[in-house]
Amino acid sequence: MEEIKKCIREAAKILNNVAGVLDYDGVVIACTDETREGSEDSSTRAVFLSDEKMSITSGRTYMKLALGDKTNHVCFIDGTDLVSRTYLELLANWIYAALKERNTDAERESFLKKVLLENELPSDIPLKSREFKIPYAATRVAFIVRVEQNEGVVCLEIMQNMFPDRKRDHVLAMDEETIVLLAEIGRDEAEKIIAVAKTILDNLNAESMTKVHIGIGMFADTLKDAAKSYREASLALTVGNIFETESYVMRYDRLGLGRLIYQLPSTLCNMFLDEVFSKGAYEALDNETLLTIQKFFENNLNGSETSRQLFVHRNTLVYRLDKVQKITGLDLRNFDDAVLFKLASMVRRYLEKQEKGTYKQTTNKWWNK
Repeated sequence: MEEIKKCIREAAKILNNVAGVLDYDGVVIACTDETREGSEDSSTRAVFLSDEKMSITSGRTYMKLALGDKTNHVCFIDGTDLVSRTYLELLANWIYAALKERNTDAERESFLKKVLLENELPSDIPLKSREFKIPYAATRVAFIVRVEQNEGVVCLEIMQNMFPDRKRDHVLAMDEETIVLLAEIGRDEAEKIIAVAKTILDNLNAESMTKVHIGIGMFADTLKDAAKSYREASLALTVGNIFETESYVMRYDRLGLGRLIYQLPSTLCNMFLDEVFSKGAYEALDNETLLTIQKFFENNLNGSETSRQLFVHRNTLVYRLDKVQKITGLDLRNFDDAVLFKLASMVRRYLEKQEKGTYKQTTNKWWNK
């Protein structure tokens, strides 16, 4: 419908005659004279029943418009002379071409979604990519953009305008809050990956004022491999949601310990926690102490810098660290104990996310395929 109205609006700039499109019920759905939209044309039924593609009646020329397998629309123009008939034929062909392009875009988008979700036969991907004029052997990176549900449509439009080159970059709406950018980026342009993510983040934050999180997969050398990059980007978002809650861009190749912990079964994680913390030890740490530990780790166990950032005396910091040692048995000034505490904290956070049902861990480690 929007494509039809767009064509008619453009035609209004060059046509002197009134022209438009009727639906099967004879209602004017688009017209160069917008005041006629919504009105009815009693001649439409006879035009549909006619065996002729073009009909002339009541000072108007009509032409059936076949969209897909059915003829459910009719183009019309005021006038019956040769010039009017020529204009009508050109207008009908223009609309048909616009709708055919739209249908092709929809089919291309559906094909790409099937590729990413691995619902397309691998042997069919090279042939269909050629059919849709999508380069098969091109290096790409998948970006998954997670937005708030009620902002999905707006963010999709913004991203489509940001990446208008459909031959290189494909913007797909996977659901109401997930948008995928399949960007053509060469392996020698690795620095471009973060630049693209930052551009998306800045534009969506500025124009839609929505919370945005971006997951980035690894390079895919063929279109078939794009599914793996998509899975990697999805995992980056999941792991980032657990361990990097303050980060907005998560890369699969920068997941660190989070990737390792995520793959551990919950039974093993619980055994590890029981070994590190005695019952109730971690829960006994108050918020002030936990903040101190966080800052101490952020500053690479540097006591002076941690004291400065917390605005406390060095002796106060020493007192708090002694308190942690007394409760947990771990001296965070000792590197091995600090590593053990950090790992245990991450494992505990991972288990808490599992228990809250924030995500569901899969036993099939599909990201290793």
